[in-house]
Amino acid sequence: MASLFFMSCENSINEVRKIGITSINPIGEVEDFNLKYTDSGRIKAVLISPKMLDYTTAEFPFNEFPDGLNLAVYDEKGNKSLVTSQYAIIYNKTNLIELSQNVIITTHDGKRLETEQLYYDQKNEWFFTQKPFKFINDGSVINGIGIDFSKDFHFLDTQNIQGTYNL
Repeated sequence: MASLFFMSCENSINEVRKIGITSINPIGEVEDFNLKYTDSGRIKAVLISPKMLDYTTAEFPFNEFPDGLNLAVYDEKGNKSLVTSQYAIIYNKTNLIELSQNVIITTHDGKRLETEQLYYDQKNEWFFTQKPFKFINDGSVINGIGIDFSKDFHFLDTQNIQGTYNL
């Protein structure tokens, strides 16, 4: 068993960092988070989460959703697609969203993707993962490892797949 004792009552943050101990705390915490994103008066997305932690003053700013999130995304015609996960992080500088733990996307036209981890590039409107996934569409079931696709599933690139597909 090892013990570590500090004899001084004052330590600068640089001294603490020298021994490899850093702590990052949120500057804010929101419960029952409900955010509506609109553009030109139309709702584009609704993000709901039991809890959001705000780390936007960190060196690499982010927002954490430790209890997961539900995201409804609306297309130009008002069709709704749903994204759910049990954990998520939004990285502010890179505009990436990391979804993990039971990630499910269900589109308005019945497509469904299930995986344990998925990233979304907000700038390019592109999803990707290198984790195992299951994709269901119009009677086809595709299982694989690694997939990337556009937010509307019109462009889809899969790696290492197997399953039953309708062509």
